[in-house]
Amino acid sequence: MGLFVFLPFVLPLTALPVARLAEQHLHPRAATRLLTALSVVLALCSTVCLGLLVVVGTARLPGNPLPDSWADPEVRAVVPYDEFTGFASIAALLAAATACSLTLARHRRVRVRSHRALAGLPAADDPAILTDDEPYAYALPGRPGRIVVSSAMFDCLDAQERRALVAHERAHLTGGHHRLLLAARLAACANPLLRPLYPAIAYGTERWADEEAALAVGDRRVTARAVGKAALSTRGAVPPPLPAFAAPGPVPRRVAALLSPAPPAGAFPPARTPTALAILMAGAGAAVSAASSFNAMVTLLVVLEAATPL
Repeated sequence: MGLFVFLPFVLPLTALPVARLAEQHLHPRAATRLLTALSVVLALCSTVCLGLLVVVGTARLPGNPLPDSWADPEVRAVVPYDEFTGFASIAALLAAATACSLTLARHRRVRVRSHRALAGLPAADDPAILTDDEPYAYALPGRPGRIVVSSAMFDCLDAQERRALVAHERAHLTGGHHRLLLAARLAACANPLLRPLYPAIAYGTERWADEEAALAVGDRRVTARAVGKAALSTRGAVPPPLPAFAAPGPVPRRVAALLSPAPPAGAFPPARTPTALAILMAGAGAAVSAASSFNAMVTLLVVLEAATPL
């Protein structure tokens, strides 16, 4: 098997051109879901392979409860430098588990603190407006989810722009964008090469919410103006850790996209067009990367199963 066993750890690099194609040619909803699914699949494959490398590389250690046949030369020959690879995989697996645990703990801590801050406000308030000189607006997931807006943010927008803001944050809640972003963070913790996908997914959630807001308001220019004014008002401020209206990132690209015609949603574009070709290439790239990672993982499992005594 040789170096083929390390494919799941480096194949996330192939996801970068897929992300570029998806951002440019797919509807934000489709692009975000595709990239999130791709990052999760690649992270799972690399994590399982990491565990299998630990098994193969440490099978010869004294006192190891694993079957003795897993320490046979035929099995160890599958992994280059099996002992070094095994110990390195242990360190990598522990680092990934620690990073995932810290990410989950921080996510939970932010949600708990945010809900406590709203404890004194009536649950019927939608959005929940907090008196604060710092401009911000974000979607707080939960049961029920809440839209939180500071008075400073509301004051810098007119009535129509406020509608766009509320529709944007509601799209974050109904689309479950916090789950997609958390999944992308955990995938990046499991495999650091997936980190470049997170900004693309975060941008996709904002574009998705922008399009939903423009649809709800019925005016793309109003939504674009609201995004621009909100971004200018929050310049230099600490961004909220939850999906937010004035999220940091390529705001000019969001505004430019809103000033352009709405991206097609639903029907597949006509064949032999650049958009259709880009969609096919993005889907094919995602499928090939995921299939290659899965194939390496299954090969390791088959080798271990063949060496397992009956």
